[in-house]
Parts: sequence; C-alpha cells; structure tokens
Amino acid sequence: MKVLQVIPRLGFGGAEAGCYDLAHYLSENDCKSYIVTSGGELIKYIRKDKVKLFKLPVHSKNPILILINFILITLIILIYNINIVHARSRAPAWSCLWATKLTRRKFVTTFHGTYNYKSSLKKFYNSVMVRSDLIIAGSNFIFSHICKNYEKFLEPKKRKLLVIFRGINTDFFSQKKVSENKLNQFIQEWKIDISKFIILLPGRLTFWKGQELFIESMNILNQQIDIKPFYGIILGDGQGRKVYYKKLLSLVQKYRLNTKVKFISSCKEIPIAYKVSNLVVSSSIEPEAFGRVSIEAQSMEKPIVASDIGGSKETIIKDKSGLLFKSGDPIALAEKIKEIMNYQDNTLQSMGIEGRKNVIKKFDVEKMCNSTFLEYKKLIK
Repeated sequence: MKVLQVIPRLGFGGAEAGCYDLAHYLSENDCKSYIVTSGGELIKYIRKDKVKLFKLPVHSKNPILILINFILITLIILIYNINIVHARSRAPAWSCLWATKLTRRKFVTTFHGTYNYKSSLKKFYNSVMVRSDLIIAGSNFIFSHICKNYEKFLEPKKRKLLVIFRGINTDFFSQKKVSENKLNQFIQEWKIDISKFIILLPGRLTFWKGQELFIESMNILNQQIDIKPFYGIILGDGQGRKVYYKKLLSLVQKYRLNTKVKFISSCKEIPIAYKVSNLVVSSSIEPEAFGRVSIEAQSMEKPIVASDIGGSKETIIKDKSGLLFKSGDPIALAEKIKEIMNYQDNTLQSMGIEGRKNVIKKFDVEKMCNSTFLEYKKLIK
C-alpha cells in the first residue's frame, strides 16, 4: 500500500501531529508513506528514510496554484503509483479531488474543524472535504456537524463517513519523561513562582481560544479574599497577530495583573509546561473540533477545566478528570478554577490518574493510526 498525505503546513498543531504520526506508523507497517506540504517546523523531525517528502505550495488558496498543485500531485500519484491520497485541508483537497478522479485512485479526507460555513459559497468551498471515498471526523461533534450542514453533498452509497478520534503520543505526554533538569531550566528561564497555584492556558493567540475570557476570570479570582496565591500562564504564539496580543497586554495592565499573569510565546517541549502547572484551562469561546489541550493535560495527569461546547465534552470525564464551565462566561470559569484550587492534593492526584487512564484507553495515537490503517485496507480491497 502506498499512501500520500497532503497538508498545508507541518507545524505543531493537532492536524499536523496526526499527519506526522500516521506517516511514520504506515512506514512501520509495510506501507510506503509520502507527504506533500509547503513547509513547517515538524519537517526536521521526519525520518527521511521512512517517509518521502514533497514540497509544494499546498497552503495557498490561489486558484492558479491549486491548479498547478493538481497537476503536480497527479504526476506524483502516477510516478510513485500511489493507492490512496489523504487530504487534511480544503485548498489542497480540491487539487487532490481532481487528481484522484483523473487517476482513479482512492481519496480520503479528515474533517479537522467546523470551518466558516455561513455563506453558500463558503459551504461549497468546504464541501470538498465530504467529496471523498472516506470521510474521517475527529470527534462525534464533527460527525454531527457534517451530517447537519453538508447533507446534500453526502452520498451514502459512494462515501463512507465515520469517527476516528484523534490521538496523542502518551509516552511523550507523560510526567515520567520530563526530567527535573529540564523542569528547573524552564522555571528559571521564565521566572515562574512554583510556590503558587499555577494555571496554564495553552493555545495560539487568537480571539476564539478565549485568552480575554481567561484574563477576565483571573481578575475575578484576584478580587476574592479567600483565594490561595495563584499564577496564570498564557502559553502560545501570536503568529503575527500583534494587535490581538497588544489587546491582551492592555487587559492585563488594566486589571493590574502584571504579577499574576505571564505570557510565554513558545515552549520547545510542551510536556514541561504541563508538568509545571497545577491546573490546565481550555477557554475556547467557539467549539473545539476535538479538544487536544484537554487530552494532553489528562495524559500529563493534570486536571482540566474546559468550555462546555464542541469536542472537549467528549474528551473529559466530567467531575472525574476535569470540569466543564459555561462557554463565554468568565464568572463560571473563575468558579470552576476556584473549585479545583480548593481540592485536596489527593483529589487532584486522583483526577490526574483518571485522566491518564481515559486518554490511554480512548485517545492513544496507536489506536488512531491503527483504525485509519484498517480503513485504508478496506478501501483498496
């Protein structure tokens, strides 16, 4: 079996990690594995002896480049005799759709988000993700979203739609893998006061991830008399969103939280940041397609507080591995944070243990890769 995955960029996001993990899994299971991408930080970690990489401008929505990508992907399919093409984003998916139709190869898509679907034009553009032989939804939330909003594009006799939960490497996201030396380096580099209760908010700096909401909740907590000393960490890259970053800084200054909230732009090994924290927050004001932060936190045996919308509801065992709060409500978020802050150490430890068991059972990367591999096999029988 020869599988070509196509993704705009190989950065450190969830879709990118899934592509990377699957590519190496396939190469270890007697498959030829190929990736088409435009670049990204993960490229340097790809084992070139296991996975063949092609660099094309598949990040672009330019119609001319989409057409050029179609021609070049078609050539790759024919030259390397590819059996399956798996697209993970809309713009390159159009190129892949045409290329697989021309070459009569199997086409797979993974629906990674809800996308903007308010206009008919946008919905048509997105519909390429449900025009494949196999459509993979990363959560039950996304499955329902597809059925509700793209029903007219689905053809049950021609296409198969199913849920394969995204997975993470639980060996990588493990407390045991973080050395004391690296932990101390991180604490010293960012001047983190670990005598306080550390609350971590990971995620790129964009409005829908809820950083403003998080700062509002920090302000609410800071005004309470009976609250234990705490420290909020916003971990994420602005990716050029300077205006939004300045807005967040202004909000911190407005509430005089300079000694309570710290911004960290990047962390080379994210498990270190998780290990430093006492609590992890996912405060998204729009639905997460899956809720990767919730999974990573649980794998690191940390309690999680997340918005009660989207995929996060599926990944957390409510009141056992984490708590849910009403999306968009800073008071509700502050209340849930305070509730966990007041838990005894043994309760926090129990939540962590339950969380890791949950991830190993349902969201391990091996499970995700194996399920996808089995579906590939069915396609080319």
